[in-house]
Amino acid sequence: MCREFFTGYPEGVTTSDHAIDAFRVRVYEVGTPDGNVIYYHGGGFVVGGLESHDDVCAEICARTGLRVISVDYRLCPEFKHPAQFLDSFAALEWVLDRYDGAVVLAGDSAGGNLAATVSHAARGKTDRIIGQVLVYGGFGLGSESASAHYHANAPMLTRDDILFYRGIRCVGDEPMDDPTYAPLFDPDFTNLPPSVVIAAECDPIADDSKAYCDKLVATGNKAVWFNEAGLVHGYLRGRSTVTRARLSFDRIVNAIAALSRQEWIY
Repeated sequence: MCREFFTGYPEGVTTSDHAIDAFRVRVYEVGTPDGNVIYYHGGGFVVGGLESHDDVCAEICARTGLRVISVDYRLCPEFKHPAQFLDSFAALEWVLDRYDGAVVLAGDSAGGNLAATVSHAARGKTDRIIGQVLVYGGFGLGSESASAHYHANAPMLTRDDILFYRGIRCVGDEPMDDPTYAPLFDPDFTNLPPSVVIAAECDPIADDSKAYCDKLVATGNKAVWFNEAGLVHGYLRGRSTVTRARLSFDRIVNAIAALSRQEWIY
């Protein structure tokens, strides 16, 4: 499906693949980047990879001028939690060691979860993370939220899909006290970077985004939440064919660019 929607690379974007321990990253560059975006792909921690979000990352690179590092973290069920978090954090460490400049963390769906968990875990270890942009992420609210029931049979992601993905993510029960599993499980929301949190209205995990943003704001962080009207989970695929998806992608790109300049435009 991702290949059917593939739009190619914008002119001037080059890529290189690198191995880090048991996983890979793909680095996108155009010109001389002065900052970095680490992008974590979606797919329920079960599917997706470098190819599924290839053109998304290439477009972010071209439109912001930033270096984009896409993370091909290990997937369930072959690799259970916390493998995905460990790979995601290792990618941050690799970027900090290899490249100068600030870092914006970004991701969609499961990747939004990973970006946020890395952001929480990195506090006190680096001051170079200056923002996060999280797109229709699952942050740990669970399958009993209002949106999970109201949009239980929505296109692209159903409540049954969520239960299936959760059921094969861990060995044993869901670790309700583990902030590397879900950021909403973290009792400490202090000192997190400026955050732009974006939900799709017709999505069973839509409420996760608002719940996460509300906790950020309540703890004194800069954060803003957008609920994209009429859109479904995975709408980044339709950014070249659906007006609302294109406008939301513009919002995502503009947020990444502004945060990379340490500008709060909200």
